[in-house]
Amino acid sequence: MSTPVGPVTSAGTAVPAGPVTSAGSERARTVPGWRLALVQARYQFTETVRVPIAVIGTGLFPGLALLFFIVPFPEVANDPLQATGSAVQLSIFAVMSVCLFTFGAGIAEDRALSWDGYLRTLPAGPIPRLFGRVANGLFFSILSLLPLVLIAALLTDASLPASRMVLTLGALIAAALPFLFGGFAIGYWATPKAALAVAQLLLIPLAFAGGLFMPPTVFPAWLGAISRFTPSRAGRELVVTAATGTSEFASVDLGVILVLVGWTALAAVLAVRAYIRDEGRRFS
Repeated sequence: MSTPVGPVTSAGTAVPAGPVTSAGSERARTVPGWRLALVQARYQFTETVRVPIAVIGTGLFPGLALLFFIVPFPEVANDPLQATGSAVQLSIFAVMSVCLFTFGAGIAEDRALSWDGYLRTLPAGPIPRLFGRVANGLFFSILSLLPLVLIAALLTDASLPASRMVLTLGALIAAALPFLFGGFAIGYWATPKAALAVAQLLLIPLAFAGGLFMPPTVFPAWLGAISRFTPSRAGRELVVTAATGTSEFASVDLGVILVLVGWTALAAVLAVRAYIRDEGRRFS
């Protein structure tokens, strides 16, 4: 059996290669996917907080909307059901904003960087980066809700019983899914400038049509009919019903579920196709 030969020295002689040490085998081990996801989440978080206005603006508008349009009106602020419903509506708007801008505009900006192209060539694959980005978005979604929750708790009679917290959180996650996948689709389809414009064009009209700024009961008939087919309206009905436990301000029926599931499925398909299209254009 021949002896393994190592590197050649400056004198031109070969040095026999010794056995691989345990330390070497430790270094050769594959890093677990969850650790890579944590690294990606920390990286995404660091990139986001480097722009302080992005962090501040995340939760500023929903909190200000509650402060200026709900708190000054005692007939709403002092009614537990109406105050809770109003705060929950604005929480959906806050999560929508994070999904469309953090994932939509954020992914488009990352794609414009050469560093992003390098990361996508690494053998770790897209899953750790995906989970890292979602974890970062989840953190900033929670952050965006803090000013809203504080204002609602201190300045209104809004209340959320502990028995309804888990149900409301689950409903809020379900309501966010169409916008989460929609943000991914925007990010992988559009350029950075276009993604920002598309996110802005979608956010306010969908929030208004979904009854997040004013109850759908005051809509004219034509707007109310259109509103029922929007993902924001379906999300509002689901989350407000979960939080208040009454059908006085919102109601969930089969139509609401079908609209929410349909928009979620459509946005997910668009997101996958956008990713595959971008992958093919950049690496084929």
